[in-house]
Amino acid sequence: MEITPEQQPLLRNPNFRWMTCGNIISNLGDQFTLIALPWLVLKMSTDPLQLGLVIAIMSIPRALFILIGGALVDHYSPKRVLMLTKYINVLLLGVLSALVLTNHLTMPLVYLLALGIGLASAFSIPSGSSLLPNVIPSSQLDAANSIQMSVRQLAMLLGPVLAGLLIAGAGNHPSAGAISDALGLGLAFALNCLSFALSAWTLHQVDVQFLPKTSARQPIFRAVGEGLQMVWRDQMLRTMFLYWGVIAFVVGGITQVGLPLLANSQLHSAAALGLLLGAHGTGTLLGMLGSTQGRKLRVGTLGRTLLLIDGVIGIIFMPLGLIHTAWQGIALLLPMGLLAGLMQITVITWIQRRVPAAMLGRTMSIMMFVFIGTP
Repeated sequence: MEITPEQQPLLRNPNFRWMTCGNIISNLGDQFTLIALPWLVLKMSTDPLQLGLVIAIMSIPRALFILIGGALVDHYSPKRVLMLTKYINVLLLGVLSALVLTNHLTMPLVYLLALGIGLASAFSIPSGSSLLPNVIPSSQLDAANSIQMSVRQLAMLLGPVLAGLLIAGAGNHPSAGAISDALGLGLAFALNCLSFALSAWTLHQVDVQFLPKTSARQPIFRAVGEGLQMVWRDQMLRTMFLYWGVIAFVVGGITQVGLPLLANSQLHSAAALGLLLGAHGTGTLLGMLGSTQGRKLRVGTLGRTLLLIDGVIGIIFMPLGLIHTAWQGIALLLPMGLLAGLMQITVITWIQRRVPAAMLGRTMSIMMFVFIGTP
């Protein structure tokens, strides 16, 4: 990734370097669980409804509590909330890895651990997405978001492929009656556990310098209501969030359940699932790298451009269920990621600059609720 003149001061900032290093580690580790958890469920049960149930157990509590998470972030600071979630994830993934490797895992325990992971993410998502404006000045948000989101997408490119190869290459656990691919699955969860521990250490080194002015202490639910009212009163924010809710409802659930099922039933490999997700991550990374041309690529307003891009993505998405080889899926998911990546940095920066800093945690939690709570 070429470093622009605007990005050079950021890379000399030790706080931003620590934050970026932690994001690389954490995002890469998350991709291992993203591949391993649905694959684990499919190996423990041949019923695809079980996979949908596990995803629901993670998603519904996350959706219900993410707005509360945003309010807590605004009150206690993103760093404090994010540190706590990292410690919780170390515990949850360590237990999950040990249960898989020792052949003591049952579906009720999968449900319980999935619930814990979902609840933790309800607080880590708004805290992670709100931390950046506390670390750097507003004038550098464009350059910082470009680096941070490109790092995340690079992890989404490499992580699924590495996870798929690990699971496929580790072989079966030697214990009799063990889950198929148990050794690779256990190692994948263990690596994600280690990534949370390391990223907690890097986050500890970050010195928050741009603290927003906090309002007087108020009940959590009143703070959530205040955030919802602020977004609803802003016509542009309200329109954007309602639109994204429709997109997430139509596409999100299908993708979360459909891609693992597609890889299992038609491509028969965890490595294939990694390649599919890696292709989408590659496209998104390329789109983000080209996002500096976003204004030149606009067709009228930002909203009109988003509608056009989403329309093209929808056309490409339609034949995905008919593929029979990994390269066919790659050929579809790569351009879908490319188009999505073109506008992501522009949209995130637009929100960060539009919303007061003291309301940013709640606003980002509402945005994430739209994307992860409506599928």
